[in-house]
Amino acid sequence: MPFFICRLIPPRPSFAFDMSEAERELMGRHLAYLGQWGEKGNMILCGPVADPQGPWGLGIFEVEDEARMQAIVAQDPVILANAGFSYEILPMMQAVSGRRLLPANPS
Repeated sequence: MPFFICRLIPPRPSFAFDMSEAERELMGRHLAYLGQWGEKGNMILCGPVADPQGPWGLGIFEVEDEARMQAIVAQDPVILANAGFSYEILPMMQAVSGRRLLPANPS
């Protein structure tokens, strides 16, 4: 199955630092939704990216095809809430897996 990189673009560059309580609750539903795909084995990795231009969310998925990936992100609570989020979906041309999933110990 192919792999896809999904970039979740928040409604504003400062979102990770100044989200409201309602937005925080929405992000909780978003993470629970992605977690379901992780349990099924389709979501490989997800989390916020510390981009100097403003944090955004990264998801790496393995699914049947791009239509399936589009369907998954369309049902994400942050998209259904119509709260200003959007996704970019990029198919990976090739994927190589390593063993280390956590950052290396800097010491």
